[in-house]
Amino acid sequence: MAKVLEVLNLSKSFGGVQAVNDVVFDLTEGQLLAMIGPNGAGKSTCFNLINGQLRPDRGTIRILGKETTGMRPRHVWALGVGRTFQVTSTFPSMTVLENVQMVLLSTHRRLRNVLRKTAGMYREEAMNLLELVGVESQWNRPCGILAYGDLKRVELAIALANRPKLLLMDEPTAGMGTKERLKLMELTAQIVRDQSIGVLFTEHDMDVVFAHADRIIVLNYGKLIAEGAPREVRENEKVREIYFGTCAVPTRGTAGSKRR
Repeated sequence: MAKVLEVLNLSKSFGGVQAVNDVVFDLTEGQLLAMIGPNGAGKSTCFNLINGQLRPDRGTIRILGKETTGMRPRHVWALGVGRTFQVTSTFPSMTVLENVQMVLLSTHRRLRNVLRKTAGMYREEAMNLLELVGVESQWNRPCGILAYGDLKRVELAIALANRPKLLLMDEPTAGMGTKERLKLMELTAQIVRDQSIGVLFTEHDMDVVFAHADRIIVLNYGKLIAEGAPREVRENEKVREIYFGTCAVPTRGTAGSKRR
């Protein structure tokens, strides 16, 4: 399978703090890769480096075979990269449909039409995305009044609007109930495999991670300390010691410990 993301010797420091230290990993199409680690491990910094919000001190990032090191977020997005955030980012006063239409206008480079009548523009395409994530019945409701689980699904539709080949998901189930979390990740897993999208996601809920990740990488104090299939990571003594402490790593379908 083709690689959608390659991270080579990535490093970033803030003053005397080494937030990301010589990190190396890759991601192939159709694969869900979980990035886990305790608070302060460097996960958010690594995400922001990949997305272009931060510039690395050294190292290389390649997305879809193109070097994107230091590239601005809008240019990274234009290559075919979607992103969801830990705290949902939508226009609360606009309807669900309008939020998705705005992204489609940008994708099709029609933002100059935003002050004109846009109600009918890309409506069918937007409705198809809403149907894909299961919130088509909410199309005419303002995002500001949606239940949080539905808002997360809208954000997923927005992230899919530019037909990404790489999807970055920062704690996609944060703030959701247990059943909602598992349903959202089941939906995500089905979509990305059907569309051959590579997904890099961070997550504190270990049940979600071990149930849905194809591979897991573990960061601690900015360094990559383990990587592999869920079973390999579960049995890694260093991961148990540094990330999970004395707690047993959860097996699929059991309640796991969380470190926030």
